[in-house]
Amino acid sequence: MPTNIEFKAYCKNKEKIRKILLSIGAECCGIDHQTDTYFHSKSGTLKLKEGSIENKLIHYIRENKKGSNESRVHLYLTSPDSTLKEILEKTVGTRSIVEKTREIYIINNVTFHIDTVIGLGDFVEIKAKEGDGNISNEKLQEQCNQYIKTLEINAKDLISESYSDLLQQNNLFSQILVDE
Repeated sequence: MPTNIEFKAYCKNKEKIRKILLSIGAECCGIDHQTDTYFHSKSGTLKLKEGSIENKLIHYIRENKKGSNESRVHLYLTSPDSTLKEILEKTVGTRSIVEKTREIYIINNVTFHIDTVIGLGDFVEIKAKEGDGNISNEKLQEQCNQYIKTLEINAKDLISESYSDLLQQNNLFSQILVDE
């Protein structure tokens, strides 16, 4: 199972992040409207990403902690017209759905996302990928730490939860307020 080291943070200034990424040579791969459908899973997280650029079934296992996280990831590329979503909905059930607009940037083995998530706001995400297995976890961690500094990400803005978890927490909080 390939390993990624990644982090996610609240993004207070998307334009600043864009400018820094372009100034350090990041290639902009485009803007993708994505729907992530999270399914019930006995272990880890199972989600189907549907967009105009990225379409894949993703299973990952990671510990949710602030800062950089190690994820063990399996990917299965899908097509936009796949019946996979319907099959998964009927067999394992949907846990949550996340709608977002994602700007995608790449430098070598590192992918940068500037995300606007409906119901949550703006985020920046960095994933350093081992690819063919020739990059150590320590090197991946170093890359993430360097980009945290380069992008001027404040440690208090780092988050550990997935967008799905954050949306579920917001819905629970909203429900508590309505019930009171």
